[in-house]
Amino acid sequence: MIITSRQNPKIKVVMQLRKRKARDELRLMLIEGYEELTMAVKSSVAIQQVFYCPELMLEAAQVALLGQIAHAEHIEVSRDIFEKIAYRESPDGWLAVAPELSARLANVQLPPSKAALVIICESVEKPGNLGAILRTADAVGADAVIAADPITDWSNPNIVRASKGAVFSVPVASAATEELLAWLKANNITILAATPDTNTQYTSVDLQKSVAIAVGTEKYGLTSKWFDAAEHKVRIPMKGKIDSLNVATSAAIIAYEVLRQRG
Repeated sequence: MIITSRQNPKIKVVMQLRKRKARDELRLMLIEGYEELTMAVKSSVAIQQVFYCPELMLEAAQVALLGQIAHAEHIEVSRDIFEKIAYRESPDGWLAVAPELSARLANVQLPPSKAALVIICESVEKPGNLGAILRTADAVGADAVIAADPITDWSNPNIVRASKGAVFSVPVASAATEELLAWLKANNITILAATPDTNTQYTSVDLQKSVAIAVGTEKYGLTSKWFDAAEHKVRIPMKGKIDSLNVATSAAIIAYEVLRQRG
């Protein structure tokens, strides 16, 4: 049976999950896109429902993904309905419902035998920036991305999309700044703060021990709490007239320096 009505109760729930209030109340999230859903499956996310539309799929062979999610409810919908529930402009015929991401700091497991790499995002608001940071974290093998005093929830469908599913492959957490600072201290993790207001370049600091790269809001950067707690304050050289880089770009440059130093 193909769902063709916008009044279908299952369609109504999916529409509600676009809003954070509904995600928080139902403790569910949306995963849209073939690549994103594939990453979720590889990361053992417990998919509950899969809404799909073969007419929109880029490749007919993609329908084989349903076989990898046999435990979930498979719901075929018409093109009109899928375009209604999709949140991207050019949907590819895949959208799933899954439990919200666990974002408890206590669940973050650090490596016992090697130096940890954590990326701290203080009040970063834009899902696109958080998604880009997650993609970098996945690429460099970071142990976690943690939101300090978060504004956006990790289950936001736009973070799923912007991260290309890396939100499932990299451990994420949210915490108040005071709790997070105590956790970093307890785990002997050095804080490195990115700022243009220092003469120390990011390449001149030893990053081979456990480190947390702290980046701040898109408009104002890090607050004084993080600068006061940081052992290292570093800058990224800039030759132009603009005095700051995009927050995700800054995190990526420093994260790759960590990777370079650690070989």
